[in-house]
Amino acid sequence: MIHPHTELRFINEEIGHGVVATKFIPAGTITWVLDKLDREFTPKQFQEFDPLYQNTFETYCYRNSKGNYVLCWDHGKFVNHSFKSNCLSTAYDFEIAIRDIEPGEQLTDDYGYLNVDSPFKASEEGTKRKTVYPDDLKKNHKTWDKKIAAVFPKINSLEQPLGALLSASTKKTIANVIAGNEELTSILTIYYKR
Repeated sequence: MIHPHTELRFINEEIGHGVVATKFIPAGTITWVLDKLDREFTPKQFQEFDPLYQNTFETYCYRNSKGNYVLCWDHGKFVNHSFKSNCLSTAYDFEIAIRDIEPGEQLTDDYGYLNVDSPFKASEEGTKRKTVYPDDLKKNHKTWDKKIAAVFPKINSLEQPLGALLSASTKKTIANVIAGNEELTSILTIYYKR
């Protein structure tokens, strides 16, 4: 489920629609949680769908560490890619704002950690990276881990509208990581080894 202080808006002809903040979302806020309404499909199930559905999967799904396609039920599936993303996925089935997100600003992900099936050139943003690759997680996980670690301690001190969707074990892990009793699990654990 996507953060409730967001809405779907048309961005432009090149990008299409995107998810935009309707209120200020501070760094350390959980912006998305895998929930019970999100659907997961195995590669075998994907192959059984006709091309129309397969195209929808390729457009709106991400692949988890098992290689399964995950389709978000709400407008979370419209979060766009950015090499300068303001949200990052964690190893705990939720995403976190890695910097403050202002009202009217898009929530963005780096599709490099979404286990894309094939490389694609992204919009120019003046960054060193120009293309998203299926193995970007292997190359960039240390950088992403540092960004997550920098804001992770803020989780329990902020209002978390999606907090109720976290399992008891995830909440316990968050508390242990913040207290220094457990290491933050690397984002690399969500990598799908083909």
